[in-house]
Amino acid sequence: MAEKVKIGGIMSNGGLAKVGVMSVPDRPGVAAAVLNRLGEQSINVQFIVQCIDLENRDHVVLCVSRTDLQPALEALEAIKGEIGAQAIIHHPEVGIVSVFGPDFRERPGIAAQVFQALASKGINILAISTSISTVSCVIAEELLDRAEEVLGETFALP
Repeated sequence: MAEKVKIGGIMSNGGLAKVGVMSVPDRPGVAAAVLNRLGEQSINVQFIVQCIDLENRDHVVLCVSRTDLQPALEALEAIKGEIGAQAIIHHPEVGIVSVFGPDFRERPGIAAQVFQALASKGINILAISTSISTVSCVIAEELLDRAEEVLGETFALP
């Protein structure tokens, strides 16, 4: 059996909602417009990821506190036409599970191990964000405990 990779730890955060600003023509300032609008409403964004599809359209996915979901949706609907978004979508009950440090730049395969561990328990990943020291996955909130358990079995913890 292969030796488990040592990580700094596992964190999770529930009580969130996922919001997607979908299919916006790609151009400078889209993410700024989205985040500025939410900031004007004092809505804290706890997770953000953006990608561009094959038709050169942006998709901005973010997580906010579940208590901020309705104000966030209203704020984003108000700028939907201005930025050219085709849809504002949401999932009201998500959480984030993260595996963190130390520095992952010199340790290939950690993200793959996270994704494989979650898949092995039937946990679908709704969004992914990484940094040099963290792999974070948005999942259905009801699966947070199961995700933490399988990640704890997969990695060596301090």
